[in-house]
Amino acid sequence: MATETSERKGYFTGWTVKESGIIAPDERLPWGQTIFVGLQHVLAMFGATVLAPIIMGFDPNTAIFFSGIGTLIFFVLVGGRVPSYLGSSFSFIAVVLAATAYKGIGLNPNLGVALGGIIASGVLYGIIALIVMYTGTRWIEILMPPVVTGAVVMVIGLNLAPVAINDASGSSFDTVMAIVTVLATAAVAVYAPGTLRRLPILLGGVIGYIVYLIFANGFGYGSAIQFSGVSKAAWIGLPNFTAPVFNGNAMSLIAPVAIILVAENTGHVKAVAAMTGRNLDKYLGRAFLGDAVATIVSGFGGGTGVTTYAENIGVMAVTRIYSSLNFIIAALVAILLGFCPKFGALIATIPGGVLGGLAVVLFGLIAVTGGRIWVENKVDFSKSRNLVTAAVALTIGAGMISVRDVNFGLTIGGFTIGGIGVATFGSIILYQILRERNPQPEEAATADSAVGPFPQAEAGAGE
Repeated sequence: MATETSERKGYFTGWTVKESGIIAPDERLPWGQTIFVGLQHVLAMFGATVLAPIIMGFDPNTAIFFSGIGTLIFFVLVGGRVPSYLGSSFSFIAVVLAATAYKGIGLNPNLGVALGGIIASGVLYGIIALIVMYTGTRWIEILMPPVVTGAVVMVIGLNLAPVAINDASGSSFDTVMAIVTVLATAAVAVYAPGTLRRLPILLGGVIGYIVYLIFANGFGYGSAIQFSGVSKAAWIGLPNFTAPVFNGNAMSLIAPVAIILVAENTGHVKAVAAMTGRNLDKYLGRAFLGDAVATIVSGFGGGTGVTTYAENIGVMAVTRIYSSLNFIIAALVAILLGFCPKFGALIATIPGGVLGGLAVVLFGLIAVTGGRIWVENKVDFSKSRNLVTAAVALTIGAGMISVRDVNFGLTIGGFTIGGIGVATFGSIILYQILRERNPQPEEAATADSAVGPFPQAEAGAGE
């Protein structure tokens, strides 16, 4: 049996060659096909993992370079047993923008401050990973049930909405191009054939870019795209590495994103387990640690915080090829792109209207994903505990948008925790405080048998 064989081979799994059918994580296609599938994963994550750095003012070459490095780190720490690619996490966008006061033009002048916060988030994430490795995952399910994780994910999407609208409304022509890009992205997601449907951000962006090029450069309806930077850029060169700056306020603002990364990675591992029919829970702590170390390394060099990518799950679901070796190929290609300044210069030519259209779709999907978490886990909003927890978190998130200039947050001593941090920790604490006085017998039994630092908390999966 493939599973039994992989378990006997020690820390790293083995990869048996298989030429057809479902390809398990410890199997692989012949090398030619493996390389092709690896390139497909690069395309799948490309649109989103490049868009996030641009919005935060990071160098795209550096970001994609560290996404490749991070994927290799993840691969080593999980022993090749959890197939995954680590790309730029959108969970960092809102807090990075708040911490650096970035206005969305060129490279972020306060990039070092953001990197210090990203490292802090990685360290917190790593601590959680070590706890999980030694105590198990039950306490996470109790501390962050679906109603909490769904609310926090939705808050992040809501906080990013002004960024998308700002990019899409630079001029009337930009607004029109944003609409065109949104429609193109939606059309690809719904009507494109086969695996192309898994590349809506990439293909929608390409379509929007071409349409913009025709009407701006060709007919003069908008500001023409300038390619002088692309022609001057070298084909081969080092990424632009940046040293972190450790600022207390920025670190306290960005560090809570670790909670979201835990939820994202948990969902990824469970999704892969469901698709492959294998129990991967015992590797969850190592998956957390791999993501945490990758985020820390990225922060020390000028890259974004990283996370597992849903786009790659989509590719695996369509192709039914789950071999973890595919992601070694994807990581190596990403690293090579990091050494190509011409690639970064080309990415820098993406017009604001097109960028805004892509952001509208992506940030909206983040917010809706919060609702999807509630639906898929059958969260019962007839229970006041769930209703109040979600309501308070969303109100704080929406309030941060309305009073962004006031920098809403909670100041403790010399540290200020931003709106997303307040919403995150507030919803976690509030959920634990709002216990039902007379829980149902089955709920009480579940709570009494719970394992972890909160043994009396309700542990129903639908709450």
